[in-house]
This record gives sequence, structure tokens and C-alpha cells, in this order.
Amino acid sequence: MSDTPPPAPAPPTEPTAPAARRRRPTPRTIAFGVLAVAVGALFSVLVPVVISLYGQPAAFTFLFGALLCAAPLVAVRWPRWSIAMFAVAAVVLPLPIADNGGTPWPWPWSVPAMLVLVVLVGVLAIVHSWRLALVAWLVSIGGTLAVVIALSEVVPVVAAIVNLVIVTSVSGAGLLVAVLVASRLRVGAELSRERELTALEQSRRLVVEERARIARELHDVVAHGMSLIQVQASTARYRVPGLPDDAVREFDEIAQTARTGLAEMRRLLGVLRTEDHAADLAPQQGLRDIPALVETVRRAGAEVVATYPATSRAVPDAVDIAAFRITQEALSNAVRHAPGAPVTLTVDTDADAVRILVRNAPSTDADPAAASAARGHGLVGMRERAALVEGSVDAAADPDGGWTVRAVLPVPPPPPAVPEAPHPPTTGEHQ
Repeated sequence: MSDTPPPAPAPPTEPTAPAARRRRPTPRTIAFGVLAVAVGALFSVLVPVVISLYGQPAAFTFLFGALLCAAPLVAVRWPRWSIAMFAVAAVVLPLPIADNGGTPWPWPWSVPAMLVLVVLVGVLAIVHSWRLALVAWLVSIGGTLAVVIALSEVVPVVAAIVNLVIVTSVSGAGLLVAVLVASRLRVGAELSRERELTALEQSRRLVVEERARIARELHDVVAHGMSLIQVQASTARYRVPGLPDDAVREFDEIAQTARTGLAEMRRLLGVLRTEDHAADLAPQQGLRDIPALVETVRRAGAEVVATYPATSRAVPDAVDIAAFRITQEALSNAVRHAPGAPVTLTVDTDADAVRILVRNAPSTDADPAAASAARGHGLVGMRERAALVEGSVDAAADPDGGWTVRAVLPVPPPPPAVPEAPHPPTTGEHQ
């Protein structure tokens, strides 16, 4: 048996950032908590005020006071039930005072009850609609007005009317403010949705444009090779004397297939090109153009420390173009998202692959919002370019707040040299 002690249990790990974010209360939960605290405070004031100042029975006050104060909480989920609850409590709660011959205090609405009405119409207007808030307001005021009219012989009507006027004015002002706030919130939500849709459409457009540009560049690379195949196959009968008729027909078919493929590629490219994008007549940029690209970025004000070979070895055209475009996009992202931060560029070309490393330090810009104002989708294009040549692009944030992009683009080995066929010996001098 082994004397090695059993491993100690691993210490509990800290919760990950996404799990911690999931446990954070949402704004809706926070708002409901604030509403519950406010309603609880009003209930704790309403009950002793009604019992001590108005002489209400304790059990009666607790029952209908709870019904009155719970209405704003119920309104969040069941607005119509909340209106019925509040209307019943608002009408029934003042009745024992009327039976006792009136009161010198404000009646039929106490101050806490009036504040609960303001909260109720505010919740209904903000969470649901102004129509429900208006219905709750009219039903509550109308119900208590009916109580005053029905009991006009046993209550001071003038004081009750003054109380109703004050409650109507205060709660009406609260209703108006709630409607305005609800309208502002809904407009803000619509604007946020429109911004999200615009950003989504912008991202899709950028991806489509990048893919179209990749297709155009891929056409230039493939069309060059197919053109050479077509020319070599068409001229084979003239360059290689003595070809059999079967070989001549084979070469002619190869040339015709190459011409057909070129025509199809040009037709597809015509679909991908937009009216404002004419054909590029300049040669495609590659590894040899990276020093000029770095100088352009430096002239724009960025601090770039670049390391690349003095002379670039020959690589396939697709790898050459992809290396330049990935470097260009990585430098653009570094300048755009981390303004003022130094950027390090390393390009290494060996026999196996082209390796690109672009790293930017954390942004030194005073306004972080300016650094992230424009968020493009260059990573999508970089990864698609790398995938075309069976390469890879890794991009991730650094522990210090910077950003690093690594690209590896494999370079296929050159094809083996084909030995030239020996020329047949000549039997005589050319006349």
C-alpha cells in the first residue's frame, strides 16, 4: 500500500464573473423592493393615524388598511384587481367615522391614504397604461364623493368637499407626472430598441462588406492561377512539338474548362460588386506593404513598435494578402479602441507559417466612452481570412487591460520540381 496521504480537498473557488452577474438584482426587482418599502412605511403610518385620530376599530383598520396599501403591489401584476381592492378600501374605510358623527380631522381621505392613491396611479401609469391609472383615480375619487353625498346629513359636507378637492388636486398632479414619466420611459425604451436594431444591421452590413471584399481578393488570386492554366493549355501544342492528337484534345478541353471557370468567377464577382465599388486596378497589398502601413498609422498619431523581416520571403498570394489585411485590421482596432496606447507589432515569416502578433496596452484616453464608441466586427473578417488559408486568429484581453491579436497563417511547401523531358535527338541540320 502507498504511504502517500490522500489529497486535501480543493478549496472552494470564487464564483465566476457571469455567475456573480446573474445574482445581481435586476432594475425591475430593485424598483419592486423600493415600492414595497414605501407601501410598508405608508401602512405603518396609516394604521395608527386612523385608529388614534379617527377612532376606528383596530381590527377593521388593519384589514382595510392592508387592503388599501397592498393595492400598489398587486397593481404590478394584476392591475384590475388592484383597482377593485383600492376602491373598496377607500370607500369602506371612512364609514365608521361617519357613523360616529363626523370628525374634525380631514375626511374622507387621510394623508397616508392620499399618498397611497398617488403611488397606485403612478404604478399603473408607468407599468401598464395611463388609461388604467385614470380609471383607478376616477373610481377612487368618485366612490368617496358618493359616500360624502350619501352621508351628507351626518358629516360636515363643506369640510369633506374641501378634503376631496385637495386629494383630487394632489392625486391628479401625481397622475399627470406619472403619465409624463411613463411616456419618457417608453420613448427611451423605443430608442434603445432602435439603437440595438441599427447596431445589428450595421454589424451585418460590415460582415457582408468584408466577405464581399474577401471574395473579390480571392477572385484575383484564383483568376491569376486559372489564367496561367488556360494559357499553358492553349499553347501546349505550339510549345511542345510532336504531341499526340489525344494529348492536344486533352489540353484544349483543359483550356476550355479554365475559360468557363474564369467566366463564371467574373459573373459572380459582378454580383458581389456594388455600384460604388469599381474594380481595383492596383496590385493587391501584401507583406511587402506592411512597413508603409506602419508608417501611415504612426502619422495618424499612434505609437507603434514594429518588428518584421527586412525582406519578405515568397509566400502564396492568398497568404500574402491575408497577412496584410489581418495586420491592417488589428492595427486599426488597436488605434480605434485604445487611443493613445502604445502598440507592438511583430511579423515573423519562416518556412512553415506567417505569424503575426499585435498587442496594445490599456487605453490612456481620458474618456473611456470615446474609446469604445465605435465597435466594429473586424474579428469576423480576420478569422474568415485566416480560415481561407487554413490559418487561425486568436484575440483576447490581457490581464492588464490591453488586447492581443495572434494570427498564424500556414505556408504550404513548394511543389516538387518536375524534371524537364529530354528533347529528341536531331537527325540533321535545320535547313
